[in-house]
Amino acid sequence: MTGRARRRPATLNLLIGICLVTWLLLAIFPFVWTLWGSFKVEGDFFSKAGWQNALSGPLTLLEHGDTFTGAGYHGAWVKEEFWRAVLNSLAVVVCVVVVSLTFGTLGGYALSRSTYRYAFWLLIVALVFRAMPPITLVSGYLLPFYQLNLWGHLPTAIIVLVAINQPFTLWMLTAFFKNIPKDLDESARVDGCTQFQAFRHVIIPVMWPGVITTGLFSFLLAYNDFVVTAMLLSKQNQTMIPKIASFLGTTQTEGNVMFSVASVVSVTAPLFLLVMFFQRQIVSGLTAGAVKG
Repeated sequence: MTGRARRRPATLNLLIGICLVTWLLLAIFPFVWTLWGSFKVEGDFFSKAGWQNALSGPLTLLEHGDTFTGAGYHGAWVKEEFWRAVLNSLAVVVCVVVVSLTFGTLGGYALSRSTYRYAFWLLIVALVFRAMPPITLVSGYLLPFYQLNLWGHLPTAIIVLVAINQPFTLWMLTAFFKNIPKDLDESARVDGCTQFQAFRHVIIPVMWPGVITTGLFSFLLAYNDFVVTAMLLSKQNQTMIPKIASFLGTTQTEGNVMFSVASVVSVTAPLFLLVMFFQRQIVSGLTAGAVKG
């Protein structure tokens, strides 16, 4: 009995390790496969003869003299000017994150320190607003954007994405602020700080992981958005996700499918790097109470 009791934790640990490795392989396989296929031609990666062609690349070797080729990336970035979509996405993402965090931190701090009951109902209204499908908000903005001749420009997408994202940031940051003792505010006021100085010099440094976590979620919302940007932006001002969809919408054109595959890899890779770089702040931010708050 004693031997079994001693062996059981090792067996359990081995089983857990196998499950984790299996889950990791299943989770990372789609991206690795797409990354591999982005250096092949369409006939190999989407071969009807067999999936082995995606590994060996016979048609890629025949057309380009090598089993790997960067034709997909060259076509997407140079021929189809995917770099313009990247710059548009960068502008939209930066503006959405900055505006959302600015108003979210100020509003979240005020609501977390408010003693009035209306603060609770404001958060409920924000939650209802966030639960609405984004398509309903977009349709409401279309008429004034058309009348003011604003449709198709980047600020239109930024305005709508901020409106969609703001309730979420407000909820998350309010939860973070509530986990910070009010004694810090009072101590700063005793030392001569104004309310805003206490917020800027004392509270914000303490909850910096929460700001980064909320900012990352805001970034992902704007970065991965398709509905808002596809409906509100013209073809010249497309962001990355609608640009990829435009490749897939014209599959009859030679090379467009591989342009989309290369673009998908180009869009996904920065997300891995971003999460890896901010992983400590994300974990500390989530465990600080943003989710359970």
